[in-house]
Amino acid sequence: MIKYSRQRECIRDFILCRKDHPTAETVYMNVQKLFPNISLGTVYRNLTLLADLGEIQKISIGIGADRFDGNTAPHYHVICRNCGCVMDLEMENISHINILAENAFEGKIEGHFAYFFGICKSCLEKGQTKDSAC
Repeated sequence: MIKYSRQRECIRDFILCRKDHPTAETVYMNVQKLFPNISLGTVYRNLTLLADLGEIQKISIGIGADRFDGNTAPHYHVICRNCGCVMDLEMENISHINILAENAFEGKIEGHFAYFFGICKSCLEKGQTKDSAC
């Protein structure tokens, strides 16, 4: 059992009420308003712990900072190649891909991650693409 922490609870609550998949830095800047002495390291450690416990989801796409999501149900994300925003993608679950993978794998498939990349509506409306200036 993990000892209760007001700071951790505040970090978790902040993530749970967001839909924009904030970075640790964004979490830190907001939680610091309630806990002025909290360090960025404490925020990182607590985000990692919460993700390890399955209370939040850590989104690591390999480019830019990790993002965090309070929605732990199976779902997919789209990452804008232009502005880097991470958005939930409301679509039919494609968990049957696990069966296809297992048919091609001499072992047991336990799950998958799928990230989709594109240009978000906001960037498209502004006429911004990866090749144009922001």
